[in-house]
Amino acid sequence: MGWGCSFLSPYPDPGRITMPGLPRFYPNPGFTYNWAPCHQQPGAWAFLQKTTVILWLLLSSTSLAPTWGQTKIPLETVKLWAETFGRGLYDTVTRYSGSLLLQKKYKDVESSLQIEEVDGLELVRKFSEDMENMLRRKVEAVKSLVEAAEEADLNHEFNASLVFDYYNSVLINEKDENGNYVELGAEFVLESNAHFSNLRVNTSISNVQLPTNVYNKDPDILNGVYMSEALNPVFVENFQRDPTLTWQYFGSATGFFRIYPGIKWTPDENGVITFDCRNRGWYIQAATSPKDIVILVDISGSMKGLRMAIAKHTIITILDTLGENDFVNIIAYNDYVHYIEPCFKGILVQADRDNREHFKQLVEELVVKGVGVVDQALNEAFQILKKFQEARQGSVCNQAIMLITDGAVEGYEPIFEKYNWPDRKVRVFTYLIGREVSFADRLKWIACNNKGYYTQISTLADAQENVMEYLHVLSRPMVINHDHDIIWTEAYMDSKLFTSKSQSLMLLTTVAMPVFSKKNETRSHGILLGVVGSDVTLRELMKLAPRYKLGVHGYAFMNTNNGYILSHPDLRPLYREGKKLKPKPNYNSVDLSEVEWEDKAEILRTAMINRETGSFTMDVKAPLDKGKRVLFLTNDYFFTDISDTPFSLGVVLSQGHGEYVLLGNTSVEEGLHDLLHPDLTVANDWIYCITDIDPDHRKLSQLEAMVRFLTGEDPDLECDEELVREVLFDAVVTAPMEAYWTALALNISDESEQGVDVAFLGTRAGLLRSSLFVGSEKVSDRMFLMPDDETSVFTMNNFPLWYRQASEQPAGSFVFNLRWAEGPEGPGEPVAVTASTAVTVTVDKKTAIAAGKRSAMTSLPDCPQDLDCFVVDNNGFILISERSQETGRFLGEVDGAVMTQLLNMGVFNQVTMYDYQAMCKLPDHHHSAAQPLVSVSDLLSPTCTSSALLLLEWSAWGSWHDRVAEAHKHKKQELLHPCDTEYPVFVHQTAIQETNGIIQCGACQKIFVMQQIPKTNLLLLVTDPTCDCIKYILPILQDTSIHNASVKCNRMRSQKPRRRPDSCHAFHPEENAQDCGGASDTSAWLPLLLLPLGAWVLPLQLLR
Repeated sequence: MGWGCSFLSPYPDPGRITMPGLPRFYPNPGFTYNWAPCHQQPGAWAFLQKTTVILWLLLSSTSLAPTWGQTKIPLETVKLWAETFGRGLYDTVTRYSGSLLLQKKYKDVESSLQIEEVDGLELVRKFSEDMENMLRRKVEAVKSLVEAAEEADLNHEFNASLVFDYYNSVLINEKDENGNYVELGAEFVLESNAHFSNLRVNTSISNVQLPTNVYNKDPDILNGVYMSEALNPVFVENFQRDPTLTWQYFGSATGFFRIYPGIKWTPDENGVITFDCRNRGWYIQAATSPKDIVILVDISGSMKGLRMAIAKHTIITILDTLGENDFVNIIAYNDYVHYIEPCFKGILVQADRDNREHFKQLVEELVVKGVGVVDQALNEAFQILKKFQEARQGSVCNQAIMLITDGAVEGYEPIFEKYNWPDRKVRVFTYLIGREVSFADRLKWIACNNKGYYTQISTLADAQENVMEYLHVLSRPMVINHDHDIIWTEAYMDSKLFTSKSQSLMLLTTVAMPVFSKKNETRSHGILLGVVGSDVTLRELMKLAPRYKLGVHGYAFMNTNNGYILSHPDLRPLYREGKKLKPKPNYNSVDLSEVEWEDKAEILRTAMINRETGSFTMDVKAPLDKGKRVLFLTNDYFFTDISDTPFSLGVVLSQGHGEYVLLGNTSVEEGLHDLLHPDLTVANDWIYCITDIDPDHRKLSQLEAMVRFLTGEDPDLECDEELVREVLFDAVVTAPMEAYWTALALNISDESEQGVDVAFLGTRAGLLRSSLFVGSEKVSDRMFLMPDDETSVFTMNNFPLWYRQASEQPAGSFVFNLRWAEGPEGPGEPVAVTASTAVTVTVDKKTAIAAGKRSAMTSLPDCPQDLDCFVVDNNGFILISERSQETGRFLGEVDGAVMTQLLNMGVFNQVTMYDYQAMCKLPDHHHSAAQPLVSVSDLLSPTCTSSALLLLEWSAWGSWHDRVAEAHKHKKQELLHPCDTEYPVFVHQTAIQETNGIIQCGACQKIFVMQQIPKTNLLLLVTDPTCDCIKYILPILQDTSIHNASVKCNRMRSQKPRRRPDSCHAFHPEENAQDCGGASDTSAWLPLLLLPLGAWVLPLQLLR
């Protein structure tokens, strides 16, 4: 093979896919070009050296009249060039890749092979059962912690004078100026542990973290910490029983957080510990049932200054206690009632992360004025709650109003008589803002007569503790009834890992249960002691749906009862801001319909949230290469629920490739011999053997673990025997490639042949073989096949890009693709071209992809002076141009007139794609998210003017549709926000293999000829450059994107079908409703007041 090339096939892929890799071309040191390319890159401009020579000879030897470009470009001549060029390419890539040899090796063993059809429903049921078993073990661990905590509390007598030293996670191992350990900071042994993301932990004992505003020696804290010491042996026992457990913890209602294994906790840059377990989704969901909340905030003139700042902080704190099973709205009132988001007038919206963040932005914009009239606001709030309750919308469980004011309230009693008495189905919580107590009695009366709770919030530091009181009230019915509901959270990112290790941006779900006081004397008070929980990384969970069983394009995914994605290969939770990766505001509220967007009727989504088991078939357009390319697939979806969880599991198999599995046999001895070849590796992310549980196994690579398993050296190793058999078979069949490539490398003596970097192959079992034809220091694409380059290797979510592209190419042909040097701020320069093809096996008329191969190359010939010549791929991107700066660019950018004409002639089709996870810069005049970009379909016409519009639209996309790549270039204040986008992908119609045309541009005519290059995805385009159409282009527009607030509004208002949690605890007859609060007894403890001033500086907008 001449360049980088991967071998795959378009046939159904029941089997393993082995892809031989092609070489890369570099410039011939003895060859001199007639011009100097701009921004020439060694390796990138050396692009396609051998092909360059071939095409240059063809073009330069053609005898034509000097003015032939103005009259005619002979179609037959261009066809000859393309055929000769294609033969040269094909000969080179097949030679270097060894694809024909590999095809022969599989043909030789074809009679001993079996191809089995995959039963998708059986597969999804098996995956679901394995996940159920894993998650059940986590539930058992949590239940044992609940039992231990409640028993310890029952046997503990509160001691107001208790003195007790415990391991404070912030103070451990800290010493004073005399070298002595500080109080609560004794020596605590910490060791790096691979099972816990290589953090330094102590797996023998837990320790305790407290937020800065909780006094670490408060009697309630000391008694709770002392009581919860009983959890230490349970933590250890759980971990020994199930070594796959990660973090286990107890979050106390008083604010302390006991975590196992013990860890060192680091304050933020201001010396503040902001983490409060009571604000975490797992705590709130376990402590309370779903709820509908209407927040009423007084914005009258008396609320100015610090009072408004405290009110805003209180609202934000309340929002932080809500989750995706809750519903919310915020109404500001003075003389009139104002919905802070007019779009949400008269409704409640789901309190998912996206909506909560949206509300927080709007809260910061509140401005005080006028006189506060509370009765109108209360009337509006009760009407919303009544409407939703009667329509069975929202949570259909708890309902509450949060009244935030400085106390000037009157005229409220008739409202309660009309809407809430005598049943008091809506609880009312009142928050008196400021130090004045004149109106305290009124606000307490409101709360106590509506089963709520009253608190006074005098400072910013008071907000957290006072807001938490409402959770205790809502938890009373569940506590009195002793209902230990098991909850599973939506996907989220662990904040501790996020702040300490950027590489640990992992998605988790948590299983949690409430812990109650069982003491009879406190039964009517319904005392919640706290919540216990344990984390499950979704990456570990998805390992139970092995990638190799799903075929080239197949995948597994999970969603929640709300229809939100828990795990999906197309979920993109992070975006780049400068050089940092950050979670998107809506990363865990991406709906299944926004990823599987072609299911317009939401048949799949509806079935999955209803816990159905079944199948569904859909034609899809699968984006590739960051949206620059698209595959047209027919996918079969198989789905079922995961018992005792709110989750459903889906498995996708592409018709053809995903429906068959290739099975072969070989002896362990023969397989082991070939498995140990130095050119062979296996997929790092795949689980051939379980190595992350036993500490002795964690140092083993997957390949080393397989060898120890096969030799019987380690009988304790657990391995996937089916996958190991596949790897052994692939190793044996592909073993001759090593000798072939070695001999080829030794025989390359002619400098003219030195253009290929590397040849390689990959199989469906995740096996990779590669061979360098140059010294490692001369490899142009150093990232290729490296673990960090996820597009070129087998990952948990996807097969390599080169493998996937080749699988859809016609049999015996190659797909060529340009590779770019990736930098921290987006794509850099083109560095190589890869060429891929598929190796297939047919048994009983069923065809499977056995392997794939690839290689890489660089550059183009000189065209005759009167012509422009391009080699363009099937998506319209330029692989070869005589001007190096055009390499990799879209043809519409370089020659919009020709690209427009090719679209009008049907040579290329425009495919409209959608991205509902994009991040866009918003226009200055509105805070809503961006909406779809202008479609080019209405802009196309055979004129040069409209071709300019095509170019403009393309330019508006920058680096294709992923606008995030450009985000770092904007000023810091130009923040990105989630948006929905529509973007075009252009696809060559293979039925049209040749065409020509004339474009009228003013006084001249632009002539072009296009010809398919045989056995490739490439097109040879020859144009007449003497007629310049650019002068007729309209003035360049700065941005063609449309920011439509109404579209954003409609989407946020939409109430998609969802499955409510199975339990609801709204009221209990034994509840003590008179425990409804009093004068504020919560204030910042003295050390908090001594914090660095910068930690509490108020933003100016809070003081408005």
